[in-house]
Amino acid sequence: MALFIHHVAQSNTSDRLFLTEKNEPLETLKLNQEALEFVKNQRDKLKKELIELNQFGGIQFLLFFDKEMDEAKRLEWCRKQGAQVNKSANSNGISTLLLETKSDAAAEILAVAEGLALSNYQFHKYRKDAADKKNSLEKLEILADINLKKLEHLIIAVEANCWARDLVNEPLNKLSAVDLAEQISTKFRAVGGKAEVFNKQKIEALKMGGLLSVNKGSIDPPTFTILEWKPENAKNTKPVVLVGKGVVYDTGGLSLKPSNAMDTMKCDMGGAATVAASIFAVASAKLPLHVIALVPATDNRPDGNAYVPGDVITMFDGTTVEVLNTDAEGRLILADALTYAKKFSPEIVFNFATLTGAAARAIGSQGIVAMEVKAADLFCDLAQSGNLVHERLVKFPMWDEYREQLRSEIADLKNIGGPEGGAITAGKFLEHFTDYPFVHFDIAGPAFIEKRDSYRGIGGTGTGVRLMFHYLNEYANKL
Repeated sequence: MALFIHHVAQSNTSDRLFLTEKNEPLETLKLNQEALEFVKNQRDKLKKELIELNQFGGIQFLLFFDKEMDEAKRLEWCRKQGAQVNKSANSNGISTLLLETKSDAAAEILAVAEGLALSNYQFHKYRKDAADKKNSLEKLEILADINLKKLEHLIIAVEANCWARDLVNEPLNKLSAVDLAEQISTKFRAVGGKAEVFNKQKIEALKMGGLLSVNKGSIDPPTFTILEWKPENAKNTKPVVLVGKGVVYDTGGLSLKPSNAMDTMKCDMGGAATVAASIFAVASAKLPLHVIALVPATDNRPDGNAYVPGDVITMFDGTTVEVLNTDAEGRLILADALTYAKKFSPEIVFNFATLTGAAARAIGSQGIVAMEVKAADLFCDLAQSGNLVHERLVKFPMWDEYREQLRSEIADLKNIGGPEGGAITAGKFLEHFTDYPFVHFDIAGPAFIEKRDSYRGIGGTGTGVRLMFHYLNEYANKL
């Protein structure tokens, strides 16, 4: 957990952030005359929205928000302001910060807390100077009229997001496919979930040809993890299934990536981290939903017996695939998982994967490329959740013409299409293995960032966790 967050009825904390509307009379802030003149100049003349004061034996942050701003933009503005406050709080050695508002600003104060907490995340466990680098800020106190259930869900969302970041930031020598399966199973069981891990022998018995083929170049065995949350009060008769790509490291296989393109490939299990953290959040909040997460996992290496371009492999469902690029491996392991999902007769399947460079090149790190099949009726709700948590969706088409690029002369499918529409042809490949409502999220752009970006930080971002938790909570409320 990045910060300890709790609601208080009163506080003796000397360092505080006060949130109010931009047109609120400054006299209500009970400042001395000198401070009042300073704030007036900063707010009214210099048009500053975040003002920092040193008084009353502590640091006071005054944050003025615009109630007329669009809701989604206003909440994101608050998160980013929270990240700014976090930076200043840590530079000033603050350990406890009180967040306070007397306005009707419950959603805004929670968004500020969210930005503060997420921006306080650090991954320094392998540094000798980790203790010296540790942020001073440890606790947020919230003094405001807020819904305590929403606060609880905020705390859960932050914890889940930060755990997903931890998983993505772990290097391969600390997180093999076996390690990943053990870690997500252990953490999920701790909150009351059920977990089962298939070892290589079980995967071979099931004839999951996609997962086994990608694993052929590795000395470490693959895993296939099933996480299930099924409370007695589940409102859905058919489960929601989450599928996440768990390529713990991707060299590209024999279709070897350039060395600089491999530097961050520990992040290629970002989809697995997203779905594991999402179902962890669902179980932690005890949402009345039946949810299942499937995580096929392996690394992709060019060892002596690795699969090669030109191979024809047989998938779990019997489909034959001509492999023309061993760096298009994620869709192969996901295809087996999507076929396996059929046994649950799912209501909907959500697939998360750092799947294509094409998606990253199309929209960068500022959104998620998404595609749907038989799920148009719920996509608007997904997009709304994405806007509110600022994990925005850009919908790509799934027209049948794109499937033509996947036709093979010697097998049922090729594993890659042509030079254009790469993110879509990857989605069309996955669609072949589905017969249920399906949404595919290509998170290649936002899952791992190499330059600090406000509360998303640097490195693993946990993209998709807050989106999925928000959506599933709203979904449960509508049932």
